[in-house]
Formats: sequence, C-alpha cells, structure tokens
Amino acid sequence: MPEIVVDGRRLYFEVHGAGEDRPRMVAMGGWGTYCHGRLGDLPRAAVADFEVVVLDYRGLGASEDHPDAEASTSSYADDVAALLDHLGGGAVHVLGMVGMGACIGQELAIRRPDLVASLFMTGSWAWADPALTDQLTMLRRVHQELGFAAFQMLCASLSFAPAFYGRHRDRLLGPDGAWGDLAGHADAHARLVEACLGHDTRDRLAAVRVPAFVLHAGRDPITTIEHTGLLAGLLPGAREETWWDASHVLAGKEQKMRLDALLRSFYAEVGELAPAT
Repeated sequence: MPEIVVDGRRLYFEVHGAGEDRPRMVAMGGWGTYCHGRLGDLPRAAVADFEVVVLDYRGLGASEDHPDAEASTSSYADDVAALLDHLGGGAVHVLGMVGMGACIGQELAIRRPDLVASLFMTGSWAWADPALTDQLTMLRRVHQELGFAAFQMLCASLSFAPAFYGRHRDRLLGPDGAWGDLAGHADAHARLVEACLGHDTRDRLAAVRVPAFVLHAGRDPITTIEHTGLLAGLLPGAREETWWDASHVLAGKEQKMRLDALLRSFYAEVGELAPAT
C-alpha cells in the first residue's frame, strides 16, 4: 500500500501514469478522494497528459487522523508538501477541483512555492464569508444530526445543475453516489468543514507568483462568482473564465469536453504542453 507517515499519521496516496515522461500533477477535490478506483472522476486531460498524484485526506479512505491534530487548509497543505518531498522531482501542477482542494493548493503555493508550478482552481474561495460559512456549517450539521443520506441529498441538489441532477438523481444518491467517501465518517467530515471555514488567504495571495487560473461558475449557489472573483482578483496575473451554465460541480459530457480543452489551453500557455492542433 503506497503511504507515508506524517506526524505519526498514515497518509495514503496513489501515483498514476508514472514512468511515462509526463509532467507531474497533484489533483485534489472537495470532501472526498480520487483514489481507490475514482481517478475517472478527474478531467480526462489531466489523466491523459500528466503523471497524476492523488491522496486520501486525513480520516478518509486509508489515511489516518488524530483528533488533536490541527484541521486547517494549511495543515492539509503540509501533508501534501510532505508527500511531494517524499516523491521528489520538484514543482508540480496543482489541480484543485470543487472547493477544498483548491484552497489547499493556495496554501501550498504560499507555504512551499518551490513545490508548485501552477494552480488551476474551480469552486474555490479566498475567505469563507458569512454566507459560505453558514452553508458549510449547515451541511455539516445535516450530516451529523440527520445522517449521511440527508446530507448527500442536500449537497448534491445544491452542487449539480438542476437538469443534470434530475436526469442522474438515482446515480448521484446512495452509498456509491456523490460524496460516498463521507458515509460513516461524519467526524472526519466535520474536520474537513472546520478547515474550510478557517481558510483565509486574502492577505497572502499577492505572494503567489506561479501561473494561476480561476474558473467561475455562474450557477454555483455555494462558491459563487463573488467568491471566485475575489480569489482571482487577489492572485497576481490570474487567468480567469466564466461559465454561466456551470454549477458547483462540472458535470455532463459537454462541460467535461470544454474543461479538457480549457486545461490543455492553460497548460500550453504556461509552456507545459504543446498547443492543441
């Protein structure tokens, strides 16, 4: 089992596409994992073009947590830094999808700029304002007080575009559905939420000097354009684009194809991949 020990805790990770002379990427999502057969949830362009490093956050999957360990995006970033130091090879491209992973990427770029070559972020924020704080707090409370099924229904109905949710509701709900990694792990979820609520990089993002891209989702009721707009405005020279039809989770064939094209365009622009032909 691929793992390292960080501060006495077991941290599980996977490396996909190794040894194929590809640039390296670390990909992180929101409250879940891309490990254990879930690599297909990532954009195809990431999997096809990069050596991809994914990991289980503390308390999820095969990674351990300690109740007295700090729960913050900076401490999760330290976990990622320890993993990248273990793997060696220098700076990597950070793909932060749907929230928390992008916040961890911000902290990693600030705390360990030697490890970050670029940042690509969706569904993220620089600061959890009162509206976002109350939404995330309520999602945590629903999970703790009403159970996983109620949390999953609320979170999925908010995160996916209504038409997509309506067509795929049966697949999105249930133990194998969205956020299934959190089933039976309400305490771990609470610590992830704690980290999200404490995230605040507003006064430090000016120090980030790597190429960054922020994707705005016009129909996202959680991380709104105001949240991603503040993030983009504070990142020096950040590239940005608005998809007015997108919600918190990018889903559906058309959006996934657009995301692949956008990723390849961004990485070609920063000099990592050849321009698409």
